[in-house]
Amino acid sequence: MREIVLDTETTGFEPSEGHRIVEIGAVELHNHMPTGRHFHEYINPERPMPEEAFAVHGLGDEFLRTKPVFAHVSQAFVEFVGDARLVIHNAAFDMKFLNAELARLDMPQLPMTQALDTVALARRRFPGAPASLDALCRRFGIDNAARTLHGALLDAEILAEVYLELIGGRQPGLSLGAASSEGGARDTQSDAWRPGPRPRPLPRRITAEEAEAHAAMVARLGDDALWPSE
Repeated sequence: MREIVLDTETTGFEPSEGHRIVEIGAVELHNHMPTGRHFHEYINPERPMPEEAFAVHGLGDEFLRTKPVFAHVSQAFVEFVGDARLVIHNAAFDMKFLNAELARLDMPQLPMTQALDTVALARRRFPGAPASLDALCRRFGIDNAARTLHGALLDAEILAEVYLELIGGRQPGLSLGAASSEGGARDTQSDAWRPGPRPRPLPRRITAEEAEAHAAMVARLGDDALWPSE
């Protein structure tokens, strides 16, 4: 299963008010494991940067003036995303900006059904607890010391770690509880992938002498031994 953990930085809150994307950061997961592939672009928004937005991400007019406009990176972005599930913190925000940029170019929209919102996932798992990215980093012991300003690629990398913890760590199928307390319904999010059996059994890693010594030790335990020697 292929997933893209994604974040954007923008000039403001509403694309309908003329605000634009200024940075996209995305990292690829395969079967919930990072592959090392990523997409990252700074984008010229073709408009001035408001002070409030600059205070959040530190991306100013002079820096962005030399960056490509969205039209020049749109095809590479769409090809990188493909039909993968998009893992986004507060997905509605990023999706409306991405789709507004795509609409300006008459390109197909990204369906909201393609996105998984980690804010909603965190609130379901920890009702009443803070669900910000910083709060979840504290909960899971994830180092976000480098996050002095918001940055799309850094936030996507941190979110990938948070997401893996939200679905049960790097072994999402490992769960001590088979059912939830709400009517026994299983959390299908953690059932998305299971490791298959090894194609060939691992070879024995102990020598014949070690096996013989173990058998002798178990024999000395007598009838109270909890495991057999073979």
